[in-house]
Amino acid sequence: MVKYEELVDFIIKNIGGKENVISLTHCVTRLRFQLKDEAKANDEALKSHDGIITVMHTAGQYQIVIGNHVGDVYETILPKLGLNGEVVETKNKTSLKDKFVDLVSSIFMPVIGMLCACGMIKGLNTILSFTGLYSSTSGLYTLINAIGDSVFYFFPVVIGYTSAKKFKLTPFVGMVIGLALCYPTINGTDLSILNFKMNVSYTSTVLPVILTVAVAAPMERMLNKFIPDVIKSFLTPMIVILISTILGYMIIGPVANTVAGWLSDGILNIYSISPVLAGIVFGGLWQVFVVFGVHITFIVLAIMNLAAGHPDPILSLQAFVAFSQTAVVLAIFLKTKQKKLKSLCFPAIISGVFGVTEPAIYGITLQRLPMFIISCIGGALSGAYAAFAGLKYQQMAGMGIFEMPAMFPQNGTGAAMIQCVIASAFAIIPTFIAAYVFYKDDQEDSVGKGGVSEEIAQPIKGEKIPLSQVKDDAFSQGVLGKGIAIIPSEGKVYAPFDGTVVTLFPTKHAIGIVSDGGCEILIHIGMNTVQLNGKYFKSYIHQGDRVTKDQLLVEFDIEHILQEGYNLETPVIVTNTKDYSDINTNVNDHNIALIAKA
Repeated sequence: MVKYEELVDFIIKNIGGKENVISLTHCVTRLRFQLKDEAKANDEALKSHDGIITVMHTAGQYQIVIGNHVGDVYETILPKLGLNGEVVETKNKTSLKDKFVDLVSSIFMPVIGMLCACGMIKGLNTILSFTGLYSSTSGLYTLINAIGDSVFYFFPVVIGYTSAKKFKLTPFVGMVIGLALCYPTINGTDLSILNFKMNVSYTSTVLPVILTVAVAAPMERMLNKFIPDVIKSFLTPMIVILISTILGYMIIGPVANTVAGWLSDGILNIYSISPVLAGIVFGGLWQVFVVFGVHITFIVLAIMNLAAGHPDPILSLQAFVAFSQTAVVLAIFLKTKQKKLKSLCFPAIISGVFGVTEPAIYGITLQRLPMFIISCIGGALSGAYAAFAGLKYQQMAGMGIFEMPAMFPQNGTGAAMIQCVIASAFAIIPTFIAAYVFYKDDQEDSVGKGGVSEEIAQPIKGEKIPLSQVKDDAFSQGVLGKGIAIIPSEGKVYAPFDGTVVTLFPTKHAIGIVSDGGCEILIHIGMNTVQLNGKYFKSYIHQGDRVTKDQLLVEFDIEHILQEGYNLETPVIVTNTKDYSDINTNVNDHNIALIAKA
């Protein structure tokens, strides 16, 4: 999409170029890269871009948190990387934990959206039936329920496809294995095979098809080495499907179902020991799980429970955490006097209502640790009440306010609704009050890391003059921001603070730098010097580079530029002037400005 072209180009450049990308997937808010060398990626430059919330190194992936429009960015970046969305196995050295999380994410993340969609259909059906619009015995109810149930009933087919992509098996072979395991005639039926009597069922299961596909994948690769090309297209899948499905049905499946039963029973037993304590732990730590990207593991365990027909207690414990995070951000929004912080809070509140908390976590509360802790406490309170009330996931559903129908059983919908409202109140009210009372626009929210103001050192030696005297209306009238101008006495530009180079024009006559505190400075060497096309300029840095105060950035030849007839009045301006309450340019000989945060 055209609107994301600039962001995508910026991302590609700062992850080391497309040649550094092995594969790319995405989840609700994050681009998940597999990079050949993560050291080539420029974390600071990426974090400084307005379209990027933060960058994370986790689960063996280089994750760029984008926000709600990550899907559009993903679709824009794929063709530029020459990728088609296929998951590619990497040879990077990663820990066993990271490999496990990557495996789980690759198989389940592509289908989470469809699970939520079908879960919402089932929830809507329950609500409409409860309100009396139609009865639970009507044909319409049966039809809508079947639509919602379909993805769960035939889940082995869907997982067969995603597992095949991960294990490098032909995807349609994975689907056929899933279809075979779901075939009605052999599910829940007494069969005698080689004198073994069997009665098993694989509809609505997860592990059997994953393990069967894992066995089928190397089998396919081996056969492809020996079977002639002329018959390979049909003979290889025939052999693979036949052998792997028989093994899956008779051996792999029963073992996998047993293991799945142990996992499910283990979770339910832990919950049964102390539901309220489980609620405090999962509700309180869920946002920490999100930060480290390991929450998907618990989601998959919940999916396994639901697929097996067991209401899941774990996800219900975190269902209201997004509201506690949102309540904290709402309190900050109402109390802060900072315009920029307010502008960050509003979209984070909207996202939080719909269950997407990454903008709030990474953009606001995690930087203000007491606020993040308050939101975790709110999550713990709501989780404790959800456990006390016995709320459980009956089916998958959406996120945020759309997550509540997941906990509505067919019988007792009204009571569950009331309990969800109360749990939401536990998440919202205490956290909002605590955040509103304790939040202050103090030093942590000022430019710079140690006070309410930040110094901008003079980047070029020379005579300082008011910006209004510059012979260029855009600069002199302050259209581009407040600042001063310098008539250089030495042709060298130094970094005015610690920060990141966000702009370096190809002609090297203009440099944009953002400080660690968020101050954005433009140093424009002379008037109309862009017409020199870089002549008489020499750069020592590149766009995206990290720089320290007083580091040499650019050299320019004063004498020759003046001989060419150019004016060397050099504006140094704060381009994000609107973010600050004051910019004081009447300072000492070593600085050009002191700025104070709004």
